[in-house]
Amino acid sequence: MSIQYIFEILGTIVFAISGALAAGEKSEEQDWFGVTFIGFITAIGGGSLRDMLLGSYPLVWINDVNFMYAIFVGILIMRFFYSSLDRYRRELSLFDTMGIALFTVLGTEKALEFGVHPVIAAIMGMFSAVMGGVIRDTLTNTTPVIFRKEVYATACLAGATLFLILYRFEVDRTLNFIISGLLIIFIRVLAVYFKWSIPKFR
Repeated sequence: MSIQYIFEILGTIVFAISGALAAGEKSEEQDWFGVTFIGFITAIGGGSLRDMLLGSYPLVWINDVNFMYAIFVGILIMRFFYSSLDRYRRELSLFDTMGIALFTVLGTEKALEFGVHPVIAAIMGMFSAVMGGVIRDTLTNTTPVIFRKEVYATACLAGATLFLILYRFEVDRTLNFIISGLLIIFIRVLAVYFKWSIPKFR
């Protein structure tokens, strides 16, 4: 089992948790179907859009039922540990942070495999990381994080850039995945803790 596959399964789980938490937080009357649907869309949204743009078919979750199981696991974890998970989500945006870290490096590497320019690969990594959250926030009638002043997509670009640098110097693939993902988590956690933000456009 490759590190890429492990990261993609883990990313699917944490994004499913993130989506389900957002749905549960938005409405206490949300039923199982609504929570599962938003968790599902959050988990597969960014990766599906990435694969469609790259022309990678069939989509990962269609070709491998394990991704469906991963989503259900995420929903169940949210259901049984909601109080604890929701507290950490509010304090550190924990599951968003883990999700974008995992999907940024995955998206960047997959784009490279399709022969795109490294700059496009970095943008594709960021795109696949943030779009699941954008869809989640849109469905729950919340302003997407990417449209706020928070350091979010910028952290993804930093991690993707580091991934490309290490890739260029032929650093071990597994080590590259871990280091680049940890950089995104590090930047994002510091940004939340110290309330860093991107300057206003005007």
